[in-house]
Amino acid sequence: MQMSKKEYNEYVASMADKSPLWRDLLLAFCIGGLICALGQLVMDGWKAAGLEEADAGTATSASMVFLGALLTALSLYDNIACYAGAGTLVPITGFSNAVVSPAIEFQSEGFIL
Repeated sequence: MQMSKKEYNEYVASMADKSPLWRDLLLAFCIGGLICALGQLVMDGWKAAGLEEADAGTATSASMVFLGALLTALSLYDNIACYAGAGTLVPITGFSNAVVSPAIEFQSEGFIL
């Protein structure tokens, strides 16, 4: 069957699922904001424990990286990312997920590939 480029593009557009753009944007914004609010709560907790501002920031970063790694190891971070999309990439927990995911995948393959 011969199709022109225009006909092919129209066919592909008619068969493709429509992306719920506004829902995706809202979920990314809200869940990313919740992750950042959690980070602020952790920082306030470290300050309440008696750490200086700079030390509380360092402890918060370490705590959020640990939390992201833990959620990734428990296979929960991917479930959150299915709903939040890019909302999970921006905070520091996204960095942690990006580092831990390949390590977990490598572990399942063993030492010899």
